[in-house]
Amino acid sequence: MDSDKKHTWDKVNDWAEELDLLQSIIAKTEVVETIKWGGLTYTVNGKNVLGIGGFKNFFTIWFYQGVFLEDKNKVLVNANEGVTKALRQWRFFSKEDINESLILLYIKEAIANSKAGKEIKPEKKKAIVSELFNKELDADKLLAEAFATFSVAKQNEFLEHIESAKQEKTKLSRIEKIKPLIFQKIGLNDKYK
Repeated sequence: MDSDKKHTWDKVNDWAEELDLLQSIIAKTEVVETIKWGGLTYTVNGKNVLGIGGFKNFFTIWFYQGVFLEDKNKVLVNANEGVTKALRQWRFFSKEDINESLILLYIKEAIANSKAGKEIKPEKKKAIVSELFNKELDADKLLAEAFATFSVAKQNEFLEHIESAKQEKTKLSRIEKIKPLIFQKIGLNDKYK
């Protein structure tokens, strides 16, 4: 893993040895290691099954469809209660917390669940419509053409920014502020990426 440190979700770089150990356990199963979203992800038949990473106070294995695991040992947590539907984390706070045989049981069950097609698919977001911005696009062909070059996700970032304002004058002000970004082909949140 040394050559792949940049592809490990280890936010504080304190868990290299522990993540190496988890990798060696995971390697005993049939999952395929890949890099997704900048971190180690493990798949079966192209479906995400689990991932590993390190955070400030713990390192973890997360199961993308962990909600379907029996979890007899009550080790799994929902990292974002009320928001996260399927993903579950198994958090470890030291190397001594790692129980290889138990981890392998959970991974094998996750693989079986994936093969059986057990999954909760993310809900599709409702399309965001901004009547004020649509009027601007209708009135300015160059703006419309520039806006059309953005991906749907980036277009939605702009639209959500506009429509999250409560007052019409704030929406109009936001439209004026994003126009230069659109013409420069800079996404609303590009500076954070």
